[in-house]
Amino acid sequence: MSFQLELGSRTHIMGILNLTPDSFSGDGIHGDVGRAVEQAEKMIGEGADIIDVGGESTRPGAAAVSIEEEIKRVIPVVEKLSRVVRVPISIDTRKSEVAHQALDKGASMINDITGLELDTSMADLAAQYNAKVIIMHIKGEPQTMQEEPVYSDLMTEITEKLADLIRNAEDKGVKKENIIIDPGIGFGKTFEHNLEILQSLSRFKSLGRPILVGPSRKSFIGNILGVEPRQRIFGTAAAAAIAIKNGADIVRVHDVREMKQVAMVVDSIVRSKEVVNV
Repeated sequence: MSFQLELGSRTHIMGILNLTPDSFSGDGIHGDVGRAVEQAEKMIGEGADIIDVGGESTRPGAAAVSIEEEIKRVIPVVEKLSRVVRVPISIDTRKSEVAHQALDKGASMINDITGLELDTSMADLAAQYNAKVIIMHIKGEPQTMQEEPVYSDLMTEITEKLADLIRNAEDKGVKKENIIIDPGIGFGKTFEHNLEILQSLSRFKSLGRPILVGPSRKSFIGNILGVEPRQRIFGTAAAAAIAIKNGADIVRVHDVREMKQVAMVVDSIVRSKEVVNV
């Protein structure tokens, strides 16, 4: 199924559906297809425009999951969801075989934290299916990415890397209009780096692609507030509001109802009329 997102007309909400037993935020649903579908439907009812399905935790220090286990976790849910929901389903994976099966079962977006770079078949797959792709910046890999990441010029380095990743995807046949970029808050970034990304987010507009930001419940919010992930709703709301003000087109969140309200208010204040179709 093909979907058209009028990005630029308003902020879109991507609801996170974690199908893992070890989600950092404590919201993982593991091994229960029916409960996962109910959670997705609940998020859609609360205002989610996209459901992002993931079967491997990529929190700092997370252990890798086998292809077989990831497929077991996500494909039955994607297959069932594609029959009952009318919003795009995104598959959050860095493995092309998982993405392939998800696209076959009804997903229409690939959310790859490695920017289609780790698995060299991912870009070819996206081109073959004409899938939307979220290209994220990451420094290192989940197991080691938070071990003192260093940049000489944070914003310039991320921008240049994202530009390279966009070119690489296009060279493999991915249409530019199918590409969304994500600066990767928390992925090889210190506390200060995350704040700088949010402060300077508008710089990524130079790349000419819609911007997704994922601040939801992340540790930089916990560092400021001194609270556990489930208590970071207000902190997430503040980060999401700043991200939207500074150019985010999509916010990826756990708490859809609350962040939909944040987006509606901020959009009413700052959103331009320009529409970017992807």
